[in-house]
Order: sequence, then C-alpha cells, then structure tokens
Amino acid sequence: MKKALITGITGQDGSYLAEFLLEKEYEVHGIVRRVSTFNRQRIEHLMADTEADIYKEKKFFIHYGDLTDSSSLHRIMRDIQPDELYHLGAQSHVRVSFDIPEFTGNTTALSTTRLLEAIRHDSPKTRFYQASSSEMFGKVQEVPQKETTSFYPRSPYGIAKVYAYWMAVNYRESYNLFACNGILFNHESPRRGENFVTRKITSGLVEIKKGKKEVLYLGNLNAKRDWGYAKDYVEGMWLMLQQDKPDDYILATNETHTVREFVEEVCKLLDFDLVWDEKGIDEKGIDKKTGKTIIKIDPKYFRPAEVDVLIGDYSKAKEKLGWEPKVKFKELVKIMVEAELKGNI
Repeated sequence: MKKALITGITGQDGSYLAEFLLEKEYEVHGIVRRVSTFNRQRIEHLMADTEADIYKEKKFFIHYGDLTDSSSLHRIMRDIQPDELYHLGAQSHVRVSFDIPEFTGNTTALSTTRLLEAIRHDSPKTRFYQASSSEMFGKVQEVPQKETTSFYPRSPYGIAKVYAYWMAVNYRESYNLFACNGILFNHESPRRGENFVTRKITSGLVEIKKGKKEVLYLGNLNAKRDWGYAKDYVEGMWLMLQQDKPDDYILATNETHTVREFVEEVCKLLDFDLVWDEKGIDEKGIDKKTGKTIIKIDPKYFRPAEVDVLIGDYSKAKEKLGWEPKVKFKELVKIMVEAELKGNI
C-alpha cells in the first residue's frame, strides 16, 4: 500500500485529493495546524468515529504541523516516509496577499524549501508535487500560456509561487529528487472558500434568490480566467507523480471567461433577468423582473496590480499524462449552483 502525505488537506484540493487517493487504496496522511476552532468540514466525512477505527479501517491520518515550522515537517517526514508528498498548503488568496505579503512569502514560498529539505534529509525517495499557479504568468507574455511561457507575476502570491516553482526545479536538478510542478489554472467547486470570487458569486446570488441578502459586491468584472473543476485536477496531480521521470505540466481548460460571464451564467440558472447599467465603479446589475439592483462594484476588491487574462494550453498534459478536463465552464457553474441550492457544500 502506497503512502501519501498532503499539506493543505483541509482545503478544496486537499479534500478531493484525499478522496481520490483513498479510492486508489492509498494510506493517506494530512498535515493540519493546531487551531482553537476546527476547520475540517471538507474532510470530516473521511474521519471515523474513533481513533481506533481510523487506524484499522480508513487508512486516513492527520498530523499536527505547520508549514512555517521546519521541525514539525522533518518529524512528520521521518515518521511517515511517504511515497508521495502533495504540497497544496499555502496562503492562497491573491487579493489578501497584498495585505500580508510577508506571511504569504513565508507560507507559500519558503514552505516549499522546508518540505524539499525534509525530503532530501529524511525521505529522499519521496516523490514531490508542488502546487504551482497560473498567477505566476501574471502580465501574460503570450496567449495561451504554455509550460515555456515566461513568468511575470503581479501579486505577492504569484511571486511566492514563482519562488516555489524554481525551488522544486532546483532540487530536482541539484539532488535528483522526483519533484514536479503542476501549474494549475483556476479550478473551482462547491468546496471553494466563500472569499474566492466564484463561490462568492454562487453563494451570494443564491442567498439573494432566497431573500436572505439584497446585494452582492464584486470587484473587476472584466478579469478573464480559465476555470476548471477541482475534482478533475486532482487526478492530474496524481498522474504527474506516476511518470517515469519528473516534469512540469499545465492543467487547464484552454477556455477563458470573464467574471461578468460567470455572474451571467449563475443568474440564468437562478432565473434572474440580469441587465447591466452604468460603467466603471458605478456599474450595477439589475434584475429586470423585480427592478432591484443585485450586483454592485466595491473598489476594495480591486487588486493593486491586476492579471487581465489567463488561458492555459494543457496539450502537454494530454499528450504525456493522458489528462484532459472533463468538466467545462457551463457545467462547472451548474454544479456549483445546484450544490449551493441544496446546501450540499
């Protein structure tokens, strides 16, 4: 039985990856921080009723550690000796990274160095997956973006991810570690945090539909993103670590849609008759059926430096890994809206 260790296991990607690996009959281990309030709702269904059941039946374990604490990472690595390590944990909110750049660098960039050092010294046969990001492309140098496209990050988060990317490459080349970068474009699901724009839109508009909220405030409606389904993308992560040689791959849909389009698609599914009025920061979305304003712009959600368009070319992953996205834009939006309506988050 293979062992896998996942950082960020309580997040969207970590929870889907844990499910995927358990179905593959892995023994799955996750690192969680010790905090005063629980944030394990995404993995609660994987937990058995008692500690004994976890060890006997589920093959699912959690370990206390922190990405800023090297000693805990070395201890966990020595104890588990995982076959595969998926590094998904980070301060992953791009807009927030402008407010806490130092913390973002510490958790998103330096954590990769800490984990690679733990592998090098304590478990050198462990295969390492680094969660890289399309935000590394930032002010894009070509469209669509490929594995060979130059990076031009436009946020502390993107910069931290570029550091982590090159550190994975460096350890691969310097110490012959099996280290892969998965350059994932935006991937969403009902498990996305509510402070990320897609989930903010679906949850906000469903609340308006149910009469629990009046207005949804958003930032840049014209930002273009390549949106896929997180559940598809975790399979791509796994496939990267099953290859004979480590390499770097883009996972994307090769489609781009604006935030505005995402809003419009959600409104169609919820039977709002949406029309746009005014321009710039005064723009608003009105439901023609009621005459009520349901969308407004709040400048506090604008980034100091914006990424205008992201669209990924996943042809290398298709050719080498046999991977391609199963769920595209409209189906993704439908999955998220239906889950929101059912309260199935």
